[in-house]
Amino acid sequence: MKKQYFEEETFEKTDFSNQPFTTGEYENSTFVNCNLAGADLSDSTFIDCRFTGCDISNAKLVNTSFQDVTFQNCKLLGLQFESCNNFGFEATFENCRLSHASFYNLKINRAVFKNSELQGVDFTTAKLKNAIINNCNLQDAVFESTDLKNSDFRSSVNYSIDPEKNQISGAKFSLSGVTGLLAKYNINIEI
Repeated sequence: MKKQYFEEETFEKTDFSNQPFTTGEYENSTFVNCNLAGADLSDSTFIDCRFTGCDISNAKLVNTSFQDVTFQNCKLLGLQFESCNNFGFEATFENCRLSHASFYNLKINRAVFKNSELQGVDFTTAKLKNAIINNCNLQDAVFESTDLKNSDFRSSVNYSIDPEKNQISGAKFSLSGVTGLLAKYNINIEI
């Protein structure tokens, strides 16, 4: 079955819980205030697309491709990004709620997370080099064997990253956030 192709389309206030999502290739397309919660986005490709004010929570992402995609003011709870097609994966998340999402073993170098909730997000074995994680809440986020080289955490809070179990060479942290690197030692740090 041949995929449908959509270019420079705008989908506004579309509720994909009432109508099925069309599997296809979406290029330079915009989704505004759409309900994609629980939708099956599997095998679709999004290139240079923007999602604004959308609820995409618990959508199925098997072999979904996100290439240069921006999510702004979106709700992305419980998404399993590790199911995505890893080729060319590039995404920016601004003012989003990504709690309990998973980027397990995904190559997301140069990813941008700004002003977002990343509570309980799984970054285990992810390649997150040169990422910008700006003003994000990382409460209970999991970093295990994660490549964080040259990533910027300076304005983010509530992270717990074990330097012995993650690659943090060249990563940037604020003085107030250094406790998140030493949490496993159960020591008191006074600033």
